[in-house]
Amino acid sequence: MANAPELRRHFVRQAMEAPFLQREEEHALAIRWKEQRDQQALHRLAGAHMRLVIAIAARFRHYGLSMADLIQEGHIGLLEAAARFEPEREVRFSTYATWWIRAAVQDYVLRNWSIVRGGTSSAQKSLFFNLRRLRARLARETDGIGREAIYRSIAGAVGVPVEDVAQMDARLSLPDASLGAPVGHDGEEGGSARITFLVDGRPLPDEVAEDAIDGERRLIWLRGALDQLDARERRIVQARRLTDEADTLETLGASLGISKERVRQIESRALGKLRQALEARMPVRAPEAQGAELRT
Repeated sequence: MANAPELRRHFVRQAMEAPFLQREEEHALAIRWKEQRDQQALHRLAGAHMRLVIAIAARFRHYGLSMADLIQEGHIGLLEAAARFEPEREVRFSTYATWWIRAAVQDYVLRNWSIVRGGTSSAQKSLFFNLRRLRARLARETDGIGREAIYRSIAGAVGVPVEDVAQMDARLSLPDASLGAPVGHDGEEGGSARITFLVDGRPLPDEVAEDAIDGERRLIWLRGALDQLDARERRIVQARRLTDEADTLETLGASLGISKERVRQIESRALGKLRQALEARMPVRAPEAQGAELRT
């Protein structure tokens, strides 16, 4: 039984040996497929253009993907072209199919070249497929030009920001790195995986839940303690301690019709009442810690 490489070579050889279609024969096959859905006509039309699929797929083999997969995706594009082709427009099928084949292969490359999807816009797609060619041409035509100048020239030619060119160049220069791969000398076995060196500064889920529960409990305690104050004391505490931008003693004194010293005295007395009310409900803690909670 033939192995996979031999089968691929046989397939390519058959595609290259398929006879070319004359314009009249191609037109007749396209009409039979469009109007009668003649599968034999589609098979002959597609078979005669498989060499076009192979030629286009070969242009993208340097992206590290299987040539067989590239040809398969190009064949899908060829069949899509056959389904949409309008023979009455008097355009050769190869001219029309070229766009669909190239689009199918390019989309496959973008989906499979990296686990991170790139080229989501037409400009980004153009940058992805033209960056290496443009960079090589600029480096060849302009001796001694710096990297930043090359990036600016490419950005102007493709129509993207310079930052996008630099990021795409970095992506094309380095392969994807698995977080499960060991980190060591030449990737030696037994080393720690990359993921073990990634530190998440966010709190753990149990800490988030604990903080949420404690926060709700403290809010209930604080509301109960505020009920122990009269209206003027509550207003001063809220304006001075429970807002993002605290009012000054002068501002509160003017609005209440009292001196700023009197406001300070009322505030001090109200804080004492709150502290006593909270201590009666909260576990025994250091006075400075209770004061810190009250200030927050």
